[in-house]
Amino acid sequence: MSVAITSDTASRKVTTHRLMEMKRRGEKISVLTAYDYSMAKIIDQAGMDVILVGDSASNVMAGNVTTLPITLDQMIYHGKSVVKAVRRALVVVDLPFGTYQGNSKEALSSAIRVMKETHADCIKMEGGAEIRESIERVLCAGIPIMGHLGLTPQSINKFGTYAVRARGETEAKKLIEDAHLLEELGCFGIVLEKIPALLTKQVSEELAIPTVSIGAGQYADGQVLVMHDMLGINREFSPRFLRRYADLNAVITKAVQAYIEDVKNRDFPNEKEQY
Repeated sequence: MSVAITSDTASRKVTTHRLMEMKRRGEKISVLTAYDYSMAKIIDQAGMDVILVGDSASNVMAGNVTTLPITLDQMIYHGKSVVKAVRRALVVVDLPFGTYQGNSKEALSSAIRVMKETHADCIKMEGGAEIRESIERVLCAGIPIMGHLGLTPQSINKFGTYAVRARGETEAKKLIEDAHLLEELGCFGIVLEKIPALLTKQVSEELAIPTVSIGAGQYADGQVLVMHDMLGINREFSPRFLRRYADLNAVITKAVQAYIEDVKNRDFPNEKEQY
């Protein structure tokens, strides 16, 4: 199904309500991560619907092996940088590990800090029934939440692997129940990560709120990738679901090497490049 994109559609601010409208009319939702002002500005001007300030910043910006070490202060820093650049996209900021699990008062405090200090549109939280109390408390404060089910990277030490989740009947049943719970509680959308495509199809058809896939197949209402992976900056991560749209690693390397060569050969700066 092709969707006509008018100038009004392209420029109008994306909101949680608008995402619901997009799902109802069958328009797929484009989502990409960003962590800094300059890249967020490019991504927003290109027409992205949603920009996720993901805790994947722990990996691609800070060099950590997992998402667990990144702090709330660091997420606020990245969120604030992104929001300053964005005019159209909905900006979602991840609550990092340890700022909401098991303590609903801390969850609310963390969410309020993100909203007040970054000026983001909403937050994202990983988990279902086990974080119900935290979700309810944050939503009661009027803060929109995007849920996240399936492979939840903040629980990687529990899983012990990044393998596809919910292949078995028991885990699939729980995921479906959690998805309905998140909708009933008031979440405006759900990220589904690395689960079977047909399970994504079932969840997406049963829910009124939009679903966004990362490695969860084509049947979700939207797709999200990590910017560094999609642009080929990060070459160390090559799962089946990743499509690279550029090889910026090669482009940047070539440019840097050319700069080094010009400096060494005294070709830079030339007469026109100095005062």
